[in-house]
Amino acid sequence: MTQLKGNNIPVTHEAEDDSANIVLINTCGFIDSAKQESIDTIMRYVEAKKDGVVDKVYVSGCLSERYKADLVAEIPEVDAFFGTREVPNILKALKADYKHELLGERLITTDSHYAYLKIAEGCDRPCSFCAIPLMRGKHVSVPIEQLVSQAENLASQGVKELLLIAQDSTYYGLDLYGKRNLAELLEKIANVEGIEWVRLHYAFPTGFPEDILEVMAEHPNICAYLDIPLQHGSTNMLKLMRRGTTREKTEALIEKIRAKVPNIAIRTTLIVGHPGETEEDFDEMVDFVQRMKFERLGVFPYSHEDNTHSGTMDDNVPEEVKEDRAMELMSIQEDISRAHNQKKIGTVQKVLFDRIESGYFVGRTEFDSPEVDNEVLVPVTEDTYVRIGDFAEVKITDASEFDLYGELLN
Repeated sequence: MTQLKGNNIPVTHEAEDDSANIVLINTCGFIDSAKQESIDTIMRYVEAKKDGVVDKVYVSGCLSERYKADLVAEIPEVDAFFGTREVPNILKALKADYKHELLGERLITTDSHYAYLKIAEGCDRPCSFCAIPLMRGKHVSVPIEQLVSQAENLASQGVKELLLIAQDSTYYGLDLYGKRNLAELLEKIANVEGIEWVRLHYAFPTGFPEDILEVMAEHPNICAYLDIPLQHGSTNMLKLMRRGTTREKTEALIEKIRAKVPNIAIRTTLIVGHPGETEEDFDEMVDFVQRMKFERLGVFPYSHEDNTHSGTMDDNVPEEVKEDRAMELMSIQEDISRAHNQKKIGTVQKVLFDRIESGYFVGRTEFDSPEVDNEVLVPVTEDTYVRIGDFAEVKITDASEFDLYGELLN
């Protein structure tokens, strides 16, 4: 989008209607629901093209990378398909020049006060269920100086929170510097003037760089928050999933993280119903969740991915069993989350406000990432006002399983 703007081509992230003359659809190809959403969006704009509403339809991203030959054959009305690393080719199709002086600059498509900062692309892990390496290729780290430049640019645009993301942030730096260099990156991003929160996502547990914990503890603007996808709580299943670790090692790592960064909120994701998952394996996962008491948890039923090792295995757990297991884990998590939240009643929390909705100012603490985690709700009254994108001190007065309620103090 920044490159197009630099070529004086008007561009909108998501048009309110179908009236744009050229449409570029960036797709996901990872799970069935995302694939279907991508296909539905493509077909919507193909129909708009047939009706003469739009002139051209281009498709990019993971679905194109993974299924290009099939898509070309099935949807010939699309003018061109591009993979995940073809920005120069997209620009060429749009008759735009690639401007190297725009490197490090970008348009913000989230709310203006927070932004995602991708620190690497691709993944070298051999997880049996995952198709990301097929779509995104090998791990490639973005150099520290480029990321600092991007962070400075975003801060100058008013961004206050940076969410560091990658397919595998734990691996950061190995390809560039011959060592895991996430700690140095975190420190330099934390030192960027204007950035008040730095949040780390998608840290792979195997080979976890423990030196980042000291950096997190030393810098108050690095959120006491860690997104670390663990996927299962049974050693047997972790082996089948090719995760390179055991339950015992995982629990030891979680305990070490909590010891070195007090009050940290750990977010994780788990998969139920992977081929070979027995009742005993699931019972072990239940025990794992009950013991670890994660502050944030997402649970996903397994679905086959083409050309993965797990995809060659018999999908022997019935769909209704997968759904039941997911619901059981989330029911357990509701009780855990409610207990965590109840402990916050009476405390004062620094809250970043994202929006106004249904009579509430809605914000987040440092323990919560946008869209996926808990929220803080403050009633909108004649005597209460806070600007969206601002921080404020909030006294927590009540709590439910996934929300906090409070009153403004300043």
